[in-house]
Amino acid sequence: MTDGTVIVYSKKRCPYCIRAKELLRRKGVAFEERDVEENPDFRREMMEKGGGRTVPQIFYGDRYLGDCEELHRLEAAGRLDGLLGREETRERREGKVMNEAAETVEKIIIIGSGPAGYTAAIYAARAEMAPVVIAGPSLGAAALPPGGQLMLTTDVENYPGFPEGIEGPDLMAKFREQAERFGTRVIDGTVESVDLKSEPKVLRAGEKEYRAHTVVIATGAAARWLGLESETRYRGKGVSACATCDGFFFKGEDVAVVGGGDTALEEALYLTNFAKSVTVIHRRDEFRASKIMQKRAFGNEKIRVLWDTVVEEVLGDDAKMTGLRLKNVKTGEFHEEPFAGLFVAIGHIPNTKLFRGQLSLDDHGYIVVPDPGRTATEIPGVFAAGDVRDAYYRQAVTAAGMGCMAAIEAERYLQEKEA
Repeated sequence: MTDGTVIVYSKKRCPYCIRAKELLRRKGVAFEERDVEENPDFRREMMEKGGGRTVPQIFYGDRYLGDCEELHRLEAAGRLDGLLGREETRERREGKVMNEAAETVEKIIIIGSGPAGYTAAIYAARAEMAPVVIAGPSLGAAALPPGGQLMLTTDVENYPGFPEGIEGPDLMAKFREQAERFGTRVIDGTVESVDLKSEPKVLRAGEKEYRAHTVVIATGAAARWLGLESETRYRGKGVSACATCDGFFFKGEDVAVVGGGDTALEEALYLTNFAKSVTVIHRRDEFRASKIMQKRAFGNEKIRVLWDTVVEEVLGDDAKMTGLRLKNVKTGEFHEEPFAGLFVAIGHIPNTKLFRGQLSLDDHGYIVVPDPGRTATEIPGVFAAGDVRDAYYRQAVTAAGMGCMAAIEAERYLQEKEA
């Protein structure tokens, strides 16, 4: 390898790979992409150089930079340019950042770029509100890339208008394209703090500040983890929350999926394309997944189910996970089984940490709206749409519907304010 070359090990349909490459392109950093799915030699090369069993894995020469999360952390800390041997920008050297955004008060800013956020943008743009979408991502192994949960979904078969189904990333690309067609400005950044009670509302993303008369919160929900120390230790070394991203690494191996809903069974079914066997581990004696998903899972000979069972510990060595210590919740008995991978699909946590202390949240962290049939929150000019406030339906189509509602309510709010 030539020193000074940025290498991105990735695969198609990986939202985190897309996100990492977008950051490098935005900075004008040339890189060589190596597809670990198309070329097994690249996969072996990545592993030998110290990369984990997830993608992307990014190297600068022989120096390991990390995955997508770490790449964004380095950029946010102002360290990425230095590690890449690039000269820092004049503004950063002088401790200053151009902040034209703070000089403008937008009519509407939408936080989040899933079905709710982009639908709100489409309606707001058609109403000539010149919407701004701050797309994300929230960072972290359990967090979502821009586009929300559908970016981690393989086949979407229940969204109206696609009788043959459509892959999640493709659907979200169409959402974004439609929003931008009508004039939506999409900003790839993460909102880190807000002041929703001020007028105008103030949002800070990185070193930039944005102001708006109305805000639509569409930050969605992120994957829930088991909360085990051993689970954290083996993330990227066998433990994952995205079969679409990482299933390929487990060709011909035995893997496990934890959960009992549609997401868990969808993950299990997808993994049968690669794995030798897939064991679904569920703490109850029946699934809560839809009947059609259960029928598909039970009809797949590669899938078996461990009922009334929980994961007590992820087992492994210094390099990777090797198995699970399991407990039967009815008998109290423990046993160990060998697995090369564990995919966690046990539900979601609403991304509302940013709004604690400013908006009312329920016991599970979802935003509370005074009128459940509306999207307006207790703060005038602030609206909530999608999974960030919906613990019941949690569907792409209902999120899109709430995005439409939020944009219409925001438009009427502005009209009444100006009257």
